Amino acid sequence: MARQTGTFRITKAHGEEVRAFLPAPLPPAGPPLDTDAVADALRQAEDAVARLAMAGSMVPDTEWFLYGFVRKEAVLSSQIEGTQATLRDVAQFEATSEADRPDDVEEVCNYVEALNRARDLIANPTGLPMSARLLCETHKVLMKGVRGAEKMPGAIRRSQNWIGGSRPGNASYVPPPPEEVPGAMAELDRWIHSEDPLPPLIKAGLAHAQFESIHPFLDGNGRIGRMLVTLLVEHWGLLTQPLLYLSVAFKRRRPQYYTRLDAVRANGDWEGWTRFFLECVAEAAEDGVRVATELHALVARDRRAITTNPGTTVAAIQLIDRLPSQPIVTVSSVVDLLGVTAPTARKAIEILEQAGVLRETSGKQRDRVYAYEAYLSILTGR
Repeated sequence: MARQTGTFRITKAHGEEVRAFLPAPLPPAGPPLDTDAVADALRQAEDAVARLAMAGSMVPDTEWFLYGFVRKEAVLSSQIEGTQATLRDVAQFEATSEADRPDDVEEVCNYVEALNRARDLIANPTGLPMSARLLCETHKVLMKGVRGAEKMPGAIRRSQNWIGGSRPGNASYVPPPPEEVPGAMAELDRWIHSEDPLPPLIKAGLAHAQFESIHPFLDGNGRIGRMLVTLLVEHWGLLTQPLLYLSVAFKRRRPQYYTRLDAVRANGDWEGWTRFFLECVAEAAEDGVRVATELHALVARDRRAITTNPGTTVAAIQLIDRLPSQPIVTVSSVVDLLGVTAPTARKAIEILEQAGVLRETSGKQRDRVYAYEAYLSILTGR
């Protein structure tokens, strides 16, 4: 017998009657989630996340490590929603304030700012706890000045939305009616802060699915829902930094992602969803371990090459130490980054270029742009 995970409400939207789904509060009930059915997937996911945490602790400077990981997740999460910006586009914009796809780049930069804002609010004793209010504040930053900026940034929706189709009547999924959303989000808040004994990774997966079923915003739900997992993994102490970028696995398995969510709503298959989610966590964590290991080795090798070069300068050593958190540079950006003169910046860039660390990418004679190509290639998997 299928487990009932919610009820359908007949409501009117855009002049037609539709069946909107109101998910039952967590945790799954009637019967409870069968943790034995997902035990193997849970163990593999927990082991992979533990390896990722260890890989993160080995890096000498977490700031440059976080630069790449947060931006990679921001790029992938935004690409799922249709943007075309790449990590290179974002890095170039940060160095030069120029971009070939400025609107898409702005969306990615908003994601980075939104995640940082959420983490700051949680860490601040006078900030906000994990809650719908926190997600609203995060959503406000995410949607600032980009597509969807007119769709109530930072506010729970007050009208009916839908997923797929040209109207609610032919949609693939219709979330709860707007009057039910505040209560559904309040129930999610209560459960997140409850003493539910389920393992944290399982709870993160349940929370993500519940959030996506509620779909509380008019736009940006996918990105906020994926960010919620990042925040919960840190909130529940599995990682101390946002190193798990789930979008890499969700993007690879996109059709299965929607199939598993639909199966939860249709027949209560929480076990199928949870197993899928845990497989995605393990895949993403292993990808993170690989990237972290390769980045650590690359930066250590290049730093040795620069520090042992007889013709090196202090500025060149300082620049190699800062490159991982600014992998595309110009002379003027290095002047600002290191607080040095333009001739000193040019010399530092020249030393790194001669060592094969930096490569000129603009082809210009003036305002030249230099990229830490090997670093970007590892992050993008090329």
